[in-house]
Amino acid sequence: MSDAASEESPTEHSTERIRTVTWEDPAPGVARMPTMTGLEYLRSMIRGELPQPPIAELMRMTLVAADPGTATFVCEPDESHYNPIGTVHGGFLCTVLDSALGCAVQTTLAQGQGYTSIEINVNYLRPVYAHSGTLTCTATVSKPGSRVAFADAVIADATGKPVATATGSLLVFPIGD
Repeated sequence: MSDAASEESPTEHSTERIRTVTWEDPAPGVARMPTMTGLEYLRSMIRGELPQPPIAELMRMTLVAADPGTATFVCEPDESHYNPIGTVHGGFLCTVLDSALGCAVQTTLAQGQGYTSIEINVNYLRPVYAHSGTLTCTATVSKPGSRVAFADAVIADATGKPVATATGSLLVFPIGD
């Protein structure tokens, strides 16, 4: 058998999958942020008046609710989020948790204030797979603050079972100066 005859065409048994990520320019939303309270800003994103951040498209997560002291995301993990052992990577869950913690704190911020994560502690409770269905992540502020705020979050799978929890501390600072 010749070498040419033993080679397979890459398309014959290909397992390749393709995912295209598109997003809106975040600059218009970022420019508006200093002129709105945190809650107004997030609700404008939910209504589609401002674009959600590009990370939301990349991670397949959507901010669906924001009320004083709480924020909720839904997300759709797929195989592109898998780690080497065939489960959704913990970094995916951590990113969703961090986003929810931050947005929950953002709902408490006055106009001209921003935040950034200082620390996040994640507990992974069960594996997540592409077939786990829609995940829901809800975060609640446990202690608002003018310099540091604290929040807790939980991600539940499509059946309502918790798959991960987190606590976080976030630095609050002035923006738009």
